[in-house]
Amino acid sequence: MIRTVDLRGKPLDKAGYQELLPRATLDVASAMVAIAPILQRVKAGTEADLIALAEEFDGTTPTSIRVPQSALDEALRNLDPKIRAALEKSALRIRKVHEDQRRSETTTKVVDGGTVTERWVPVDRVGLYVPGGRAVYPSSVMMNVIPAQIAQVSSIAVASPPQKEFAGLPHPTILATCALLGITEVYAVGGAQAIALFAYGMKDLCAKCDLVTGPGNIYVAAAKRALRGIIGIDSEAGPTEIAILADDTAIAADVATDLISQAEHDVIAAAVLVTTSTRLASEVEAELEKRVAATKHSERIRTALSGI
Repeated sequence: MIRTVDLRGKPLDKAGYQELLPRATLDVASAMVAIAPILQRVKAGTEADLIALAEEFDGTTPTSIRVPQSALDEALRNLDPKIRAALEKSALRIRKVHEDQRRSETTTKVVDGGTVTERWVPVDRVGLYVPGGRAVYPSSVMMNVIPAQIAQVSSIAVASPPQKEFAGLPHPTILATCALLGITEVYAVGGAQAIALFAYGMKDLCAKCDLVTGPGNIYVAAAKRALRGIIGIDSEAGPTEIAILADDTAIAADVATDLISQAEHDVIAAAVLVTTSTRLASEVEAELEKRVAATKHSERIRTALSGI
């Protein structure tokens, strides 16, 4: 299932490793051409244009682009207690890590009477994008929202694609996670149009944001590149990747689980195990055979793990 590359005894430079383990590439430049009309429609348009774009790209017609508070409350109320407990535990861990990453103010005395002070000031408003095309990612909600809250950003908005099976609302687990974190401004909009909405704002619907963060597909990456300068961006995230470095003390089941968690994102996702232990490699492969078959997206995971 998982492609094996034996690098023992091969003194390779970086170019050599790149040749043996090529990374997936995305043609963002071509995607920018495709999204240009979408960005213009959002810039000059109204909520009706966003609803039309949802019909075109998501196959559903949201009643409204702004998710009503009643839908957020209902999603949290109906959330499986076990999932809620897992989300709450994850949120505590994420918060703990990011609390320790807060920057403190520093002042350097350069000369008598002359100092330089570095002060970290939060932006006023952020737009956070949570993808929803291939799977459900409450982790993306938490990993974007919690750092913004710790940084004391005063205005936080979330956008996630409308889902046909949920009457044009984002996935209920996404809504429930937003409600769990106290986020009340959520929009049922995805792709390049979501990034454009945060970049330009829209009268009577959504205020312009200073910064947009969050993962997404090639069209989200293209929109970020096109709108950088109009709005701040985190990065142009490419295909998801994970590299696990493990020796023979590692637990094969845990390693396999981590590989699967990334491979399920996309057929071009990279999930790589680097190990000196042939025993661990064999045990992980056996765990993957067992676990991938039981997953919802087994075909996608198998393709990603094949590394082809």
